[in-house]
Amino acid sequence: MEQKDILEKFKNAIVDLDLEKALDSTKEALNNGVAPYEIMDTMRSASNLVGQKFESCEYFISELIIAGTIMKSASDLLKPHMSGDKTRYRGKVIIGSAPGDMHDIGKNLVVVSLMGAGFEVVDLGIDVPADKFVQAVKDETPNIIGISALTSTTMMRIGEVIEALKSSSIRDKIKVILGGAPLTDEFAKKVGADACAKDVINGIKICEEWLSE
Repeated sequence: MEQKDILEKFKNAIVDLDLEKALDSTKEALNNGVAPYEIMDTMRSASNLVGQKFESCEYFISELIIAGTIMKSASDLLKPHMSGDKTRYRGKVIIGSAPGDMHDIGKNLVVVSLMGAGFEVVDLGIDVPADKFVQAVKDETPNIIGISALTSTTMMRIGEVIEALKSSSIRDKIKVILGGAPLTDEFAKKVGADACAKDVINGIKICEEWLSE
């Protein structure tokens, strides 16, 4: 089978939510000499198609979670074959839950979806203190920081993170996007963030737009 046919099979497996076929296709592509970054590019195309199905209400959150899991598993297979100079990431995103917030289901979905869309992602986990966000920015030099919160209490602590970024003179070097059920565009503006994502697909589009500017 030609490389383009293997990649097409891989893409269709993701869109069809077929984990076994997606992983088999990943291995087949590697065994046939397909460069890992080409497989990542195909995963990005599949991610876009899954996003379109979500926006047209053909797919829902449950399907996004399945697709995200498939893309994460395929990425894990690719990582040992990827060297930094050949990996064509769109950009780097640091992501974590706000200080005090112990929720990670939504955040984890964003992580795997961003990876599928071609981003390098550094996941700081849950209940991330402001100084840990600051240190991660200094260590990783990301393009974007994503902060999630799922309660009205913890969302108020997002401001701590942004103020810490300002105090460290690094706020202007990055974009900050927020996500979580209680968050709004108005709140994002109030605390000094650049945007608030209404859902996973919207968040990925915002990140893609920032990096194309």
